[in-house]
Formats: sequence, structure tokens, C-alpha cells
Amino acid sequence: MADAYRRLARAAAAARRNAYAPYSRFAVGAAVLAADGSIYAGCNVENASYGLTACAERVAIQSAVATGRRRLVAVAVAGPAGISPCGACRQVMDEFGVGAVILVSPGAPPAVVALRDLLPRPFTGQPGGRVARAPARASHAGL
Repeated sequence: MADAYRRLARAAAAARRNAYAPYSRFAVGAAVLAADGSIYAGCNVENASYGLTACAERVAIQSAVATGRRRLVAVAVAGPAGISPCGACRQVMDEFGVGAVILVSPGAPPAVVALRDLLPRPFTGQPGGRVARAPARASHAGL
């Protein structure tokens, strides 16, 4: 496994310790690697109104986007054995160009999986297929 992926896996495992999961007790941490080499971490944050829960993967991606990163390379997800991103997280990963997903569980070596294997037919919102994704900077003209 590449050094950048090892750093990403460690960052996800560290973020897992901050998870707020009093309802499910299913703590998850995630870390995203931006194209410029920067890493952003996140953890799941549950809510008594379950639909308001935020997944670790999306928290990490949104943190990267909030600092202006739009091109993301990989996401590491740390959690219990058998961890895998939910469908919503997979779709958000596709939106920002993630190619690799590193699955991290205690007592097992990290597994690197191509996002295309986890999400073979992402929703593009466009008839006929894929459109250009994630512009470098969003324009807020007129706001």
C-alpha cells in the first residue's frame, strides 16, 4: 500500500475515536486525500432524529470542500469489521472524483477497493451519462 494511503488509513482510524455514536454504537472515522496531498478527517455524528445523522465519509469530504478542495483522490473509512461506505457516501465520493476507497478495520490489513467496484453506475443527473465534475471553484456571483 502506498505511503499516502497508509497516512490516510491512520487519519481515519484516529478520527474514529471522535465519533459521536450514542445510539448505534457504530463508530466510524474517515479521511479524504485531496489531489494536492492534503488530508481532511471526519467522523460520524449521530442524532436522536436518526435521519439527521452525518456519515464520517461525508463529513470528511465536506470539510475538504469547505476549504476549497474539489479534486479528491481517495477516502479511507475506519470502523468495525466489514465496514463499507453507504450508497449516499459512494455517490458523494463519485461527485468529487474519488478513485480509491481504503477500508480499515481492527485486526485486519487495510483493503484498497476501486470506487467503481463499489458504485459501478453512479447517478450523473444528465441523460446519456457523465458530465464534468467538481469545478475547481464554485462561482457565487450575484449572491
